[in-house]
Amino acid sequence: MALNVDLARTGHRVTRARRAVAELIDSRSGHFTAAELLDQAHERRLKVGRASVFRALELFAELGALERLDLPSGEHAYVACEPEQHHHHVVCRACGRSVEVEDSGLLSVVSDIARRTGYQIDTHRLELFGLCADCGVAR
Repeated sequence: MALNVDLARTGHRVTRARRAVAELIDSRSGHFTAAELLDQAHERRLKVGRASVFRALELFAELGALERLDLPSGEHAYVACEPEQHHHHVVCRACGRSVEVEDSGLLSVVSDIARRTGYQIDTHRLELFGLCADCGVAR
């Protein structure tokens, strides 16, 4: 999925570094880590610093174009998303392919938890990990 973000429309500057990070993300499929983007930038001889990559990832996530995943390994990864559309991710732990899935009734579970605990729950996210059909067959 291509990175879907219009920085100018959201009032953010379109810098060389942000444009380079967006292009790196667009060239990938599945989830990726900041370290992988940095390696890819180095391979392509792009002059993008570590701090610029992390700041761009943070901004893109804030704008809803990326979502940060907490992988079972403890690492953090990112995946491109459709902004402003609540969804969850199913991620293949072998190849990294991810699929966005609609809420599928989780909102009612969250409402029940809020009612039972007295919390006002603002947001939630669900990440499911396993093997995609291709990787599951290969095993």
